[in-house]
Amino acid sequence: MPLQNRVAPDGSLHSRSERGMFTGNRGVIHDPGTRALSGRRWTTKAWICCVLDHRGRKRDVWGRNFNGRNGPAAGWSELFFCDEVTALAAGHRPCFACRRDDASRFLAASGIANANSADIALHGERWLSSQQAPQRLSPIDLPGLPDGTMVRAGERFHAIRGRKALAWDFGGYQEPVGFGELLRHPMVLVTPRSVIAALRAGYKPAWHETAMT
Repeated sequence: MPLQNRVAPDGSLHSRSERGMFTGNRGVIHDPGTRALSGRRWTTKAWICCVLDHRGRKRDVWGRNFNGRNGPAAGWSELFFCDEVTALAAGHRPCFACRRDDASRFLAASGIANANSADIALHGERWLSSQQAPQRLSPIDLPGLPDGTMVRAGERFHAIRGRKALAWDFGGYQEPVGFGELLRHPMVLVTPRSVIAALRAGYKPAWHETAMT
């Protein structure tokens, strides 16, 4: 069975075979001995989104990896995202170690001074770590949301792109539909406010190829 490390837009983790375009982590949240979740949802406020291959480094996913002078240890729990739009919705920002240019553009667009400040802001906004209820959306809210924003209508996640809504799944997106299709269900905002600010200011996230059709 696949590891429970595929991330949905709300940040929840699932056992799925789809790997996705990006990896990332929110600290160590698994037991490397059993390769199962430890019960902790995060061990750091720095939730990051990374490239799949960085300088050719190899890791045993959710295994015991060498962690510098501390010897064999987990280091971090590898998570996987369908695309960057999914990662941002879940509250994972671009990583400064492997995606410095993207991370710098994201901070500049969001208007946040540095990575630490972004982590604090996102920790108070993302679904899994926020203490606030998700923001409900009305029909007049949808046209004002920038491309790359994720919403939930009923039980389905949808990404906004070109004034259309794309139903999300772990393997990509379905055909775009008009906003009217979403209005049949209660709608809530998924993407954190700081991410929406960056999207509105021009940050361009990487989309899964199925969003381009």
